[in-house]
Amino acid sequence: MGDHILVIDEGTTSTRAMLFALDGRCIASEAAALTQHYPAPGRVEHDAAEIWRKTLRVTAAMVAQAGGAERIAAIGITNQRETVVFWDRTTGAPLAPAIVWQDRRTAAKCRAWREAGHEPDVQARTGLLLDPYFSGSKIGWAMREWPEVAAVRDRLAVGTVESWLVWNLTGGAHISDATNASRTALMDLTTGRWDAGLAELFGAPISALPEIIDCAGTFGTTTAFGAAIPICGLAGDQQAASIGQSCLVPGQTKATFGTGAFVLTQAGRAAPTSSHRLLSTVAWQLGGERHYALEGSVFVAGSLIQWLRDSLGLIGDAAETDALARSVADNAGVYLVPALSGLGAPWWEPDARAAISGLSFAASKAHVVRAALEAMAHQASDLKRAFAADGQDWDVLRIDGGMVANDWMAQDLADMLDLTVERPRFAETTALGAAMLAGVGAGLFADLKAASAMRGEVERFEPRLDDDVRQARLLGWKRAVECVAAAKG
Repeated sequence: MGDHILVIDEGTTSTRAMLFALDGRCIASEAAALTQHYPAPGRVEHDAAEIWRKTLRVTAAMVAQAGGAERIAAIGITNQRETVVFWDRTTGAPLAPAIVWQDRRTAAKCRAWREAGHEPDVQARTGLLLDPYFSGSKIGWAMREWPEVAAVRDRLAVGTVESWLVWNLTGGAHISDATNASRTALMDLTTGRWDAGLAELFGAPISALPEIIDCAGTFGTTTAFGAAIPICGLAGDQQAASIGQSCLVPGQTKATFGTGAFVLTQAGRAAPTSSHRLLSTVAWQLGGERHYALEGSVFVAGSLIQWLRDSLGLIGDAAETDALARSVADNAGVYLVPALSGLGAPWWEPDARAAISGLSFAASKAHVVRAALEAMAHQASDLKRAFAADGQDWDVLRIDGGMVANDWMAQDLADMLDLTVERPRFAETTALGAAMLAGVGAGLFADLKAASAMRGEVERFEPRLDDDVRQARLLGWKRAVECVAAAKG
């Protein structure tokens, strides 16, 4: 058996392969940017063929770095969730663009289902809400609106991104792990099986869906890189990050600040229920037994900084934001509500749009950039209140993702949440969690607790902001976000 674990981390804006030693050290990585297509307002698509082509390229680079396929003990895969791919089982070719998790094209349909009273039943069965974020309504839309998809119904394969990658790697295995399946709004959270009633509601053909499996085990092998390599770990990106942060005990909480921001609190073997519009989701499934988490999802985080750079030209690169935020004493009354793809939890307003408020002649570029960073802590504070109201308050927040390299933002989270924030020295915990699962699946670790030794050291940020300053900022944010929510549509 080899002495490396290879992880494919297929995200929203890039696909990456990473090579891990069994002690958790990242030996090497290779990434390739993915093109996001915006064919109309509110619509976001990927080219599934590009995803596979670039994934194949970066993975091959890591196999070569390891010294050949025989040096790889196992492959773990983690992926952007809710994004859905449509392909032909016979040819293996994509039939249409992949509809990305950020896509809002089914907002009106979801609203109609809510108004018809379907949401309580959907939430009871799936732990999710009726929102275009989830895959089910996307699949139904494609079946209605894309003839090229509906026309091959007997040969149609539909899956989230890990399903698409496994199909290509193995030459035809059609599977989905329970964490990704739980994000489709088509899986019954209690039974772990596809639900015929939900499939009928959304118009999704069950015959096209993959088999739901565990997150660790031997799921097939790939010979795409020479010698056979087993695929042993699968999880959606946020669940993988929670595992990589060793959130294995009920109450432990992580927040990932990547393209979006996602908070998961480990909830144990019983699916939690929310009265405050949070989500119940599968944290992992091993040996057919599911562990669950309570989740709050924010649609725009790192993509806001990318927008400031690419669309507004306010910054040259993300690293500038730290210095700009420190260059001013406060936000000068400026608030940025980043509803560029609607508002996620706890608001769930898909038609809301972003706004910058409080501008005056005293405001500068630095204040706008600072307001963008402050929005991360403001959104996290909204989520903390909702989690607490559902009986899942946070004691310590473990943070990760590309944005948290910014020390100013990490300290601002501690200040505004008034709690200890932990940041691992190796911040790519999504890939690390997939490596841990693959290690368990390959028999390299007895269980996830043993695999958590891969996590390594952490840095801590303690709150140091006066409470009156904290409350004043939160009041300003409350007014700004309520205005955005009220002005939706």
